[in-house]
Amino acid sequence: MTLEETLHQDMVAAMKARDSALVTTLRMAIGALKNEKVAGKEARQLSEADEIAVLQREVRSRRDSAQAYTDGMRPELAAKELAEVDILSRYLPAMLSDAELDAIVAEEVATAAASAGGAPGMRQMGAVMKAVNARVAGRAEGSAVAAKVRAALA
Repeated sequence: MTLEETLHQDMVAAMKARDSALVTTLRMAIGALKNEKVAGKEARQLSEADEIAVLQREVRSRRDSAQAYTDGMRPELAAKELAEVDILSRYLPAMLSDAELDAIVAEEVATAAASAGGAPGMRQMGAVMKAVNARVAGRAEGSAVAAKVRAALA
């Protein structure tokens, strides 16, 4: 069962339970997935990684909105956005802990150092980032990965 099918089934269950916040959030998520399907010159089928990327983008958008509402002294709207983040986070894979991410970064830096034939430097950042991102596959924020790689290479 795809993520979109799961979202749709959960939305129907939320409708029956009359949970309007859940229904609204799931409708927005399903809409974002459908928009991603038809984006570009021709419609395409989304892979699981694509679906997760769309949901992560929606979560990031909600977090940014919540921060803007907090800065604008609108805590009730910030709370609504954070509630939507909690709902969408249920459908995302578990995020890596800092220790797990550090271990992956250390392994990839060591691999890059071995292939470069010396001490790793910032020149290997692109190669290390590519390798780390392939291994974490949506289970870590890109900015967190970049910060860890930058610290390891510095």
